Amino acid sequence: MQNIIFGAKRAFFLFALFLSLAFSLSLAALHPAAAATPDGFEELAERLSPAVVNISTTATVEMQARPDLPEMPQLPPGSPFEDFFRDFYDQFKNQPQQQGDNKVSALGSGFIVDAENGYVVTNNHVIKGADEIRIILQNDMTMDATLVGVDEKTDLAVLKVDASKTKLTAVSFGDSDKAKVGSWVLAIGNPFGLGGSVTAGIVSARQRDINAGPYDDFIQTDASINRGNSGGPMFNMQGDVIGVNTAIFSPTGGSVGIGFAVPSNLAKNVVSQLVKYGQTRRGWLGVRIQDVTDDIADSLKLGKARGALVSSTTPDSPAAKAGVEPGDIILSFNGRDIDHMRQLPRIVAETEVGKQSSMELWRKGEKKTVMVELGQLEQAEESGLLTNKKPTPPPVEKAKTTEVPALGFSVTTLTDALRDQYGVPATTKGALVMEVFPNGAAAERGFATGDVIVEADQLEIKAPADVVQQVEAAQKAKKSSVLFFLSRKDDRRFVALKFPK
Repeated sequence: MQNIIFGAKRAFFLFALFLSLAFSLSLAALHPAAAATPDGFEELAERLSPAVVNISTTATVEMQARPDLPEMPQLPPGSPFEDFFRDFYDQFKNQPQQQGDNKVSALGSGFIVDAENGYVVTNNHVIKGADEIRIILQNDMTMDATLVGVDEKTDLAVLKVDASKTKLTAVSFGDSDKAKVGSWVLAIGNPFGLGGSVTAGIVSARQRDINAGPYDDFIQTDASINRGNSGGPMFNMQGDVIGVNTAIFSPTGGSVGIGFAVPSNLAKNVVSQLVKYGQTRRGWLGVRIQDVTDDIADSLKLGKARGALVSSTTPDSPAAKAGVEPGDIILSFNGRDIDHMRQLPRIVAETEVGKQSSMELWRKGEKKTVMVELGQLEQAEESGLLTNKKPTPPPVEKAKTTEVPALGFSVTTLTDALRDQYGVPATTKGALVMEVFPNGAAAERGFATGDVIVEADQLEIKAPADVVQQVEAAQKAKKSSVLFFLSRKDDRRFVALKFPK
């Protein structure tokens, strides 16, 4: 009897153990991040810290001469303010003049990416304007560094030290695209001059645009990052660099858990070019683009809003030579889908100059593929092809107008006098917007006096009557909106105006 009871108890125990194990495995499957939580960062910190350096810079700034004080005011004898003013004037006159040059120092972080050749990556703002740059290794050895190249658009810089003086430790760039929101990260740097500081956190967000430059694609993290961390590496749990810590959001000047890093997939291409050429060599397409909104996608029968809408092309640019036209939507570039407009400049910039690239376009309801040979962005900038000078609008000329009340604006014939008043290029044809009514659809979407309506629903506009005709045709067809192609001085863009319900 006891054997039977013991056997039953044993069977029950094994069954309970099986259920517990199965439950644990199911939890791990449902919550893989929890299962992947590290027990500690000791091994990573010990292995990676030798590759992280502190950066010290010295710059010369010109000091202004001390201004002269006005004469001491005449005060009644025995006044309580007489001694106060006399002591203040005497103290001021005895201070040395601060004139000439003065040395100022700054601190930052960096990391070694090539131990054999001594290449160090940091932020451009860490070394900008520096006369002297020194790096300090983990063993407190100080080495002079020379500047290899900088890229202001991504705030990156490459330094070089004499690798023959000591044995250096390097780290490698990883794949930042594999870093998902919630992934663990480690930051090592020199906050407030406290070198070798290690902090941990997670990826809080991806693809952050903080208006720091044209290629903003920051990784956001809650790992503690402070002043002095700039230029330091952000590591994943395999010890690969997936970001370069660059900026923080902080009302107080200290860490509040919102830091930003340049993704490694963007940084490593820039670093490679700086090492090879001393400057960047970015691909250049030669288009002005804008977001594809739901209204624009609906007007162009695209379905889901995606891609980059071409508002204009630069003459003799790669895009113009490839036959790209205003109104085209670039859906993909070299097989990489363009989900949002701001992805295109980054993808093009990372593409090799002179390389034949394929683009999938959406043109008048159909897909079309074209080949384009990219130019070099830096050469286009130097030649003045990317200048954007906009003259100030002169006073408005009174003219006979035609109202479009359904969408809240009026138009008039584009005369030579109006061209002069609003700086409209001689090659621009269409109807001039003369007035934008408050609270109308045009006002909500940014129409302005002086805009020229070049097209309406992809049909050419030659006179104000054409605008009215297209709007009425859209209403009869029970369309929800009309797609306008506007020209504003040397800028062009598409705007969809919805009919009021």
